[in-house]
Amino acid sequence: MVQKAKILLVDDRPENLLALEAILSALDQTLVRASSGEEALKALLTDDFAVILLDVQMPGMDGFETAAHIKRRERTRDIPIIFLTAINHGPHHTFRGYAAGAVDYISKPFDPWVLRAKVSVFVELYMKNCQLREQAALLRLQLEGGGRQDGSAGRESAGLLAELSARLAAVEEQAEALSKQLDDDSADAAAVATAAHLERKLTGLRRALDALEPGTGGGTPTLPSQT
Repeated sequence: MVQKAKILLVDDRPENLLALEAILSALDQTLVRASSGEEALKALLTDDFAVILLDVQMPGMDGFETAAHIKRRERTRDIPIIFLTAINHGPHHTFRGYAAGAVDYISKPFDPWVLRAKVSVFVELYMKNCQLREQAALLRLQLEGGGRQDGSAGRESAGLLAELSARLAAVEEQAEALSKQLDDDSADAAAVATAAHLERKLTGLRRALDALEPGTGGGTPTLPSQT
């Protein structure tokens, strides 16, 4: 069973949270509510999220301040943030949103289809990264057992290599399709950059896996960074 991605919705108005849930329910992911910046930061302490939809205007800690806290934490600094705002104070206000670390800045009322499409891209990227981490974990198991060369250990290693290769091929195919989709749709630069980073990690993992094939003489491969 494929684990669902979590999407954090942050808004102090219940009706806005309800509207976001209605728009994003079609993605069939786990939607988590937060009615304040403080509540959002608390949720981020324990759960991993694919993307954060963050209202700018909130009493107490506003969206900009909340984003600054998110970006200062090592655990959460790479989570994409989409700012939602009901006001438009011109380019300076928009620039402040991007300076706070947002990947997008959307004014209300927004097109539900556009918002859903943007969020779906970051959910897909998150899921691909999760799959990549799983492949790396399996590969590390193979490396740790690399010293056993006889009997059932050898057959176990061969089977694990075959499984790794098949899983990685599936992720590579999906990542390639996603990259083509981003190119076709002229997607946000942040999404394109994230997809390119994912492809680089996939390439490194494929090289490490190929080095484990019998007869390659590649020595001990170096696993790609998971950051």
